[in-house]
Amino acid sequence: MKVSEIKARAPVPEIELEIVSKGEVRKWANDNGSGTVVSCAGKDDTGEISISLWNEDCDKVEEGDKIVIKDGWCSEFRGQKQISPGKKGKLEIVK
Repeated sequence: MKVSEIKARAPVPEIELEIVSKGEVRKWANDNGSGTVVSCAGKDDTGEISISLWNEDCDKVEEGDKIVIKDGWCSEFRGQKQISPGKKGKLEIVK
């Protein structure tokens, strides 16, 4: 799948991206638990998209890394699409 093919509120079966930026890791907490989250931007040859990484995935990536997200999900926040491995998906670093 390519960035240009991603639809909001839809599954992302598999996508390969290069991390072009990584924000600060933030802590979160609510009635259901706590953890960490970080926002990144990834690109392929068709465009760029926001990526949300949670908990242990936060420390896996750095700018310049190539990643593959399998069984991910695309949500929409303030009109911007963002993808994430989610609860069932998987993030891999491509060597």
